[in-house]
Amino acid sequence: MRTFKSVFGVMGALVPILYCGGLAYYFFDVGGSVKEVADIGLGPTVLGLGLVGLIFCIPLILKIARLFSGPRSPGSGNRPDSDEDESGFDADAAIARYMASRSAESAAPSAPIVSPARGGGFGSAGPAVRQGFGRKVR
Repeated sequence: MRTFKSVFGVMGALVPILYCGGLAYYFFDVGGSVKEVADIGLGPTVLGLGLVGLIFCIPLILKIARLFSGPRSPGSGNRPDSDEDESGFDADAAIARYMASRSAESAAPSAPIVSPARGGGFGSAGPAVRQGFGRKVR
């Protein structure tokens, strides 16, 4: 299956090269020679077709090189074999620290929140209303 995919990929990369080459051949056939092509005014066109054809050769070369390089190994990549990265970051330890700090925050007593309608606005002696995003406390 991989071979068919690679062969069709190479054939697909050949199509634009053959198209540009065919057009250049046609324009040379109309003019007869390079000098006559330049005299008719098709010199820049043929030069552009040649340049675009060369640019289309790059993917063709890469596909052919990939075809002959052999199959890639399933674990190819730049991943280290261990669970930890080279930077020494441990995700499990970070999650444990987060959960410990979260449980410590929930265990700490919080001040009761008094809404302004119940007398906790500006100028009152009660605690200030907590500002922020989230649910409204009624």
